[in-house]
Amino acid sequence: MELQLDPLFQTITLVVLVLILVADLLIILKRPHIPAAKESTLWVVFYVTLALIFAGVLWIVAGGEVAGQFVAGWLTEYSLSIDNLFVFVLIMGQFAVPRRYQQEVLMVGIIIALILRGAFILVGATIIENFSPIFYLFGAFLVYTAIRQAFPGDDHDDDTQEENLIVRTLRRVLPMSDSYDGKKVITRVNGKKLFTPMIIVFVAIGVTDLLFAIDSIPAIFGITQSPFIVFTANLFALMGLRQLYFLLGDLLDRLKYLHYGIAFILAFIGVKLVFHAMHVNELSFLNGGEPIEWAPEISTWVSLAVIVLSMAVATIASLVAARGESSSAGAQDAAAEVAGEKGTPATVEQPERDGR
Repeated sequence: MELQLDPLFQTITLVVLVLILVADLLIILKRPHIPAAKESTLWVVFYVTLALIFAGVLWIVAGGEVAGQFVAGWLTEYSLSIDNLFVFVLIMGQFAVPRRYQQEVLMVGIIIALILRGAFILVGATIIENFSPIFYLFGAFLVYTAIRQAFPGDDHDDDTQEENLIVRTLRRVLPMSDSYDGKKVITRVNGKKLFTPMIIVFVAIGVTDLLFAIDSIPAIFGITQSPFIVFTANLFALMGLRQLYFLLGDLLDRLKYLHYGIAFILAFIGVKLVFHAMHVNELSFLNGGEPIEWAPEISTWVSLAVIVLSMAVATIASLVAARGESSSAGAQDAAAEVAGEKGTPATVEQPERDGR
């Protein structure tokens, strides 16, 4: 289904959303602070509500199919953005960014991500329009990414090593101060202009955004081929990311199964893209260049259901497991405390039985 939306509607929508993003940035610049849980919650609820309202407007203007594509794309990008937060936490910790200025760092990172994703969307839309077999490549890439996501190994450590290489390179080529000077990127030390470590943080965030854009843009093109829907879904996902960072906080460490849910979503969309490529096949060595009729077309609503269920199951399983580990740790601490009071060991090792 070709998406037909009034160009004026698209222009007005993008202008309004960008103005909201700019207003958000100005609020941070005017009053940098550590947001309380209540403040972060209200902002997250605001942006989620705004996204749902926009979905309702799309339903009225263009129909349920288009609205469903937006919601599915938005949820996909939002779930991938949550995974992005894990790396943001590592970067903030690695460079000891003062918590007071983390909002600004995140906002700059979001703007960088928005620019990069906008460029990827334009390139992706052009390639799709002129070379439909790209769906085969997108599908295979997403399945590969899903496998890497499900079995991450030392991926985050690799990211950190790459960032350390960038840091070392920047320190060699740029005059750098040893400490932060508030939120400044450039400071003066003994009358000499120097870059602060904040410039390194911005570069690290930008590199991370680039890597995640490479993963996420093919995923959402598996749901819709409309550049407008792709961009607005990304915009809404990124708009709530800063507040979500502070709201989740330590909860990120408890979402131990989240990457499995994200991996399943990516694999599902990858398979969907391959089926779509088969359905519109133009490769001469496959079925004589004719569409493969038996290849199914997975509907937007099936995709939406899979995305919601995958994230719900992963989140619930993570929280249940975290609660169990907390209870176990609590029991061990209690046993150790009692043992300390009684002067006895907290646990007693069972003697080995010689073959009995």
